[in-house]
Amino acid sequence: MPSYDYLCKANNRVIEVRHRMNEKVGTWGQLCDLAGIEPGDTPLDAPVEKLITGGNVISSASLKNPEPACAGGSCNTAMPACCGGGACAMEDF
Repeated sequence: MPSYDYLCKANNRVIEVRHRMNEKVGTWGQLCDLAGIEPGDTPLDAPVEKLITGGNVISSASLKNPEPACAGGSCNTAMPACCGGGACAMEDF
């Protein structure tokens, strides 16, 4: 599940939570529930806004089942998923 950072302007706190992409978080109360934290003195209906943050870049080498590397960076009919410059994705195999 992806993680998201939310800002509550009522208390100036930024909280990171994980939830499904289609799930909407709009209030401090919802955010506290997801994060498992106490709301404190901030009203539960205080609005929160999702911050746009850069995602962590993960190299394919660190994945459990990495994509195979393409020799020479060009298309290969034996490995049609490989593509050097992206143009071969348009070709039919």
